[in-house]
Amino acid sequence: MMWRTVWTLLLPLLMWALSASGELQQETEPRRLPPPGKLDFGYVPAGVYETLAHYEPGPIGILFHMVHVFLYAVQPNVFPQDLIVKLANDKFGAIQTEYQKPENIVLTLQAIYYEIGFLVCAAVGLLFAVLMPIVGLFFCMCRCCDNCGGEMHQRQRKNADCRRGLLGTLLFSTSLVITIGVLCAYAANQNLSSQVKNIRRLVNSNMRDLHTFANDTPMQIDYLISQYATAKNKVIYDLDNIGPLLGGKIHNQLDKEVHPALDQVLNMAGAMRETKEALENVSVSLEVLQEATGKLNFNLSLIRTSINRTLNDPGCHDEESDATSAQLCRNIRQSLSQLQISANFTRLPNVNAQLEKMNNVVKTDLSAIVQKGYSSFNDTPHMVIEQTRSVVESIQNLVDGIGKNISSFSKAFPVQSCLSNFTIFISHVHAKLEDYYPEIDKIDFYRWIGCIALCCMVVLVLAFNYLGLLCGTLGYDKHASPTTRGCISNTGGTMLMAGVGFSFIFSWVLMGVVTTIFLTGGNMEKLVCEPFHTKDLFKVVDTPHLVNPEWKNFIPGYLYNDSELELTAESLYSTCKQNRGIYSALRLDKVFNISSFLNSTVFTKDVVSQLDSVKIDLRAIILLEAEGKQNLLDFSEAGLSEINYADYLEEVNKGVTVVDLLSFARELEAQTDLMPRSPLQTALKGHVSSLRQIHRHQIIPMEQAMSALNQSMRFLERTASNLPNKVLAVIEAIEAAQYLISHNATQLINRETGKYTATIVGYFHQYVEWVKTSLAMEVAPCKPFSNMVDTAEIMTCSFLVDSMNTFWMGLGCSTLFLLPSIILAVKLAKYYRRMDTEDVYDDIRTIPMKTMEIGINGYHSERSQGIPNPMMTSIPTYDTMNRFPRASAPPRHIDW
Repeated sequence: MMWRTVWTLLLPLLMWALSASGELQQETEPRRLPPPGKLDFGYVPAGVYETLAHYEPGPIGILFHMVHVFLYAVQPNVFPQDLIVKLANDKFGAIQTEYQKPENIVLTLQAIYYEIGFLVCAAVGLLFAVLMPIVGLFFCMCRCCDNCGGEMHQRQRKNADCRRGLLGTLLFSTSLVITIGVLCAYAANQNLSSQVKNIRRLVNSNMRDLHTFANDTPMQIDYLISQYATAKNKVIYDLDNIGPLLGGKIHNQLDKEVHPALDQVLNMAGAMRETKEALENVSVSLEVLQEATGKLNFNLSLIRTSINRTLNDPGCHDEESDATSAQLCRNIRQSLSQLQISANFTRLPNVNAQLEKMNNVVKTDLSAIVQKGYSSFNDTPHMVIEQTRSVVESIQNLVDGIGKNISSFSKAFPVQSCLSNFTIFISHVHAKLEDYYPEIDKIDFYRWIGCIALCCMVVLVLAFNYLGLLCGTLGYDKHASPTTRGCISNTGGTMLMAGVGFSFIFSWVLMGVVTTIFLTGGNMEKLVCEPFHTKDLFKVVDTPHLVNPEWKNFIPGYLYNDSELELTAESLYSTCKQNRGIYSALRLDKVFNISSFLNSTVFTKDVVSQLDSVKIDLRAIILLEAEGKQNLLDFSEAGLSEINYADYLEEVNKGVTVVDLLSFARELEAQTDLMPRSPLQTALKGHVSSLRQIHRHQIIPMEQAMSALNQSMRFLERTASNLPNKVLAVIEAIEAAQYLISHNATQLINRETGKYTATIVGYFHQYVEWVKTSLAMEVAPCKPFSNMVDTAEIMTCSFLVDSMNTFWMGLGCSTLFLLPSIILAVKLAKYYRRMDTEDVYDDIRTIPMKTMEIGINGYHSERSQGIPNPMMTSIPTYDTMNRFPRASAPPRHIDW
């Protein structure tokens, strides 16, 4: 009934905790969250449970282990799960009333087979307890009749000292074993008493953990509910940024087709400007070259005329007086034909018509038109924002409504009353337990007194044994005869016999107690403690239909009236042992299914339907206006293909003059240097200087102009090559991109919208999964309940059973060794006690004073038996009656 009361108070609390216990915590300022990804809900605030349900026995654990080994030797059979289940099903009473039935006989035989080790040990103990007082009684009567060592006469033997030493050593060793056993029993007794004092600490710790569990669970659930704000704020953030997130994704996907098309148009605009510049360069260069060609041709004519006039000098015709100069003049005159222009640019047509058309083409700023296309396309995110504004507002209202639904649902449970009742119940149980502590201490005190009394019985025997050995050893005089032994030696023998008497008096009581504790503690160890550690005990408890024939599993049947639910004592204990949440441990989803609640409350179809209703139309985006397309067509019709590039390149590839003017000047100078100094040489050197000036001032500028013309014409040739097709390809590409945006982007938009919807919905899924995981693993961890079971096991098995078993093991070992102690003490006392008679001899070489044959009067002679008298060998012949006044006839029995 107590557990039913606990669950009656606990379940409403848990149902409240799993729903919510307060208002959602709203953030006062919007937090800028990272881009879409995994949400960070932080860590659930965890309560700290202080109970350490683990016991380390310390050094006495060695004794505990020895007891376990002994019990395993006595009872090596496995845990009788089937037998206990059958007995439980028979209600433990049918066997007593109907034991004659075959099935009950089988159960009885199985139980006997399992308990055979305990039964044999118990039988030995009971036999010991019954026989010891009987044997002691007969032993006492026998000694009263001067038998069983009761006759005060000791026969003299040759090995008497050796026998006495051996018996003393054996008795001392036996007493040591008994002492160790008593110390083990005393240690177990003290351990139990000291551990009883820890019961209050463990119980109080468990109760504080229950309070922690009850107090921290609402705080943890509040944290779960408050973290909805994290998912909500992230959803609102993504909705507020639907332009960059959704529009940006659409833009990026379309950009793969649009951007290259616009780039081609932009490149074509650049080509237009470069074409215009190239035409301008051609026009200017052509004018410069035509003008420079005329000037150069005129100057070359002048220089040829001047050189011819100079060569008409008489020095060039006087072969008889200066043959060398005449020959050099003839060579120079022959080379003058090379001083003329090579490239004639005057015959090349101009490009004014093409340049005029290009001027008209570039009047339209195609680059600006393309930039407008770029701008229109880059405005996609803003268009998405404008077109989804109403949907975003609707979803934001839905998100706010979800939070209000959770808050309103949490108010439907009687939170404070359930929490208060559960806390009061814990406090009430704790107070009841506090009332029992004095009784427990009193019971433990009486138990301690009883165990000490049992130990004192053995200690009393040990005291007589040790004192007897001490007095007998110290008082023994090897020169004294048995009848003249000293008082100390005689006292030692008397104490040994007193120990024998107390052994007979107490041993049967001790063995009876040991047998009773052995049967109780041993069976508790084998039937409760050991199967608890191996979890075989849980298998018995979880046996279907054991507690109630109608219940498969009694815990869910008791709690939820659904015995088919897979909830067993072992699974409950193991789950709580792992400190997982009580929601998963008790399968509270049977009472309150958090999954269905969150799926119906947090993740609604309305959110999905609103996101699915998003329609984005991009037909307003114009990549290239008609003016831009016409401009491209005008460019293709600018007449670049009409230019005769071959004529231009032919003239450009020619040199400015037929011969390199610098080379001609160097050769002329070299020939002039061969002439003798004369006015002819001076005039020719002047012409060399003029040629170099012409090269510097006219040839070099013309070569630079020709290079520029060459570059421009080659660029124009490349541009004009297949220009209409190129322009057409650009127009087709831009039209294809425009068609994609206006007509074929629907599928792309739907796909990206679906991804965006999945991202938004994913935040809710993350929150739901996080709540489920937290409930299962972190919220309301039920470690206190497994700690209660472990604490009960520690108090029962580690404190009570192990100590009790160690006590009977030590006490039982001491009791068993009382048997050899009795025998050894009786035999050893003969060597310490003062005898009434002894064996007497006249002389070592003569016959005894009274020589009688055995069988006539019962006396016998040591010499007649062939045994010398060691004491008589050293004593001269004199009257032994005066020497030993107490001497009398030797014993009747040859054994003494």
